[in-house]
Amino acid sequence: MNDNKIPNVTHSLTPHIVCRDAAAAIEFYKKAFGAEELTRMPAQDGSGKLMHAMIGIGDSHVMLCDEFPEWGARGPQSLGGTPVTLHYNVPDVDAAFQRALDAGAQTKMPVTDMFWGDRYGVLTDPFGHDWSLATHIRDVSVEEAIEGSKQQMCDPAATQQ
Repeated sequence: MNDNKIPNVTHSLTPHIVCRDAAAAIEFYKKAFGAEELTRMPAQDGSGKLMHAMIGIGDSHVMLCDEFPEWGARGPQSLGGTPVTLHYNVPDVDAAFQRALDAGAQTKMPVTDMFWGDRYGVLTDPFGHDWSLATHIRDVSVEEAIEGSKQQMCDPAATQQ
């Protein structure tokens, strides 16, 4: 018997996202982020929707399901956007970002060297979820980050190196 109260297939915090057409989202995440499908449970109503799925991306998992408005499950497309960004650390942000664009994502913020020491960009997937992708390129002190943030607030172009 497993005495662990946290399942072995997740971390303490695991995103659970709602997608219009979760099956298509899984295929996109495979192409865009090299996701591996781990679990797929179809709804029992014959609709073809997924009531639950889990994918692995890097060393993390993401749970997802289709929209079920009758249960309060609505995705960004139904809500008109999302206030949440999923952050993905990668070894080569430029290549990973391009792979996601090639799979159908849209640029929200181009990849740029940022004041906090990451090369960083933001994209929106075809299902309305925002993803920030980053590669750490240099360590900076808190003081340097604060100064860099002041410069960016005065001149957003200052972060582009």
